Amino acid sequence: MPKKERKRLQVVISEEQDALLTRTAYELSSPERLISKSEVVRLAIEKIAREMGEDIHLDELRSLLDDENVSEDA
Repeated sequence: MPKKERKRLQVVISEEQDALLTRTAYELSSPERLISKSEVVRLAIEKIAREMGEDIHLDELRSLLDDENVSEDA
C-alpha cells in the first residue's frame, strides 16, 4: 500500500505553547493510544476549519492571535 504524501510545516512556538501542546496530548492519550503533539495540532486545524465554516467565534480566534503577539520572525 503506497504511503500518503504529507506536507511538513515548521513553526516557532513559545515554551508556554509547547507546554499546552504537551499537556493536551497527555490528556487526550490513553493507555491504549498515545497522542502526539503533531496529532493535537492536526486536530486543532480541523476544529478551527470546521468552526470557520460555521462562522463560529471568528472574532474570538482573531483576538487570541492578537493577544499572543504572534511573531512572523522565523
